[in-house]
Amino acid sequence: MPPVRSSGVLLYRRTESGVEVLLGHMGGPFWAKKDDGAWSIPKGEHDPDEDAEAAARREFAEEMGSPAPTDLHPLGEVKGRKLLAVWAGEGDLDAGAITSNSFELEWPPRSGRMQSFPEIDRAAWFDLDTARAKLVKAQLPFLDRLAAALSDS
Repeated sequence: MPPVRSSGVLLYRRTESGVEVLLGHMGGPFWAKKDDGAWSIPKGEHDPDEDAEAAARREFAEEMGSPAPTDLHPLGEVKGRKLLAVWAGEGDLDAGAITSNSFELEWPPRSGRMQSFPEIDRAAWFDLDTARAKLVKAQLPFLDRLAAALSDS
């Protein structure tokens, strides 16, 4: 069975103090009281035959409420529970103004009551060191790849 595929966009900006990345805090009751290790690159699952970059752009727009930058550069893939492909794009976005799509979940468990939760309940800009603490561990290689790509340019 082929792995579940997921794609995303890591938005970054250059500031006087260095590079910052935009991360989204995962929504829903499981993540509500977690901070470190509870943030993610805006991403989502897609069919294996769908163009991964197109899926990354769609998922970014759905989770951030804004289109991804025109110019994206591949950061490769990481295999965890899913096969995640990420592209980096330089841009700026008002993190406080994001509007994420939502998902349905039975909550509380076994209650029979369905509730809607945002996929991303908030977003924030982080310098790379802080982002390492905030980001889910499986996505950390993308921060290293971004830093390497920016130091080469």
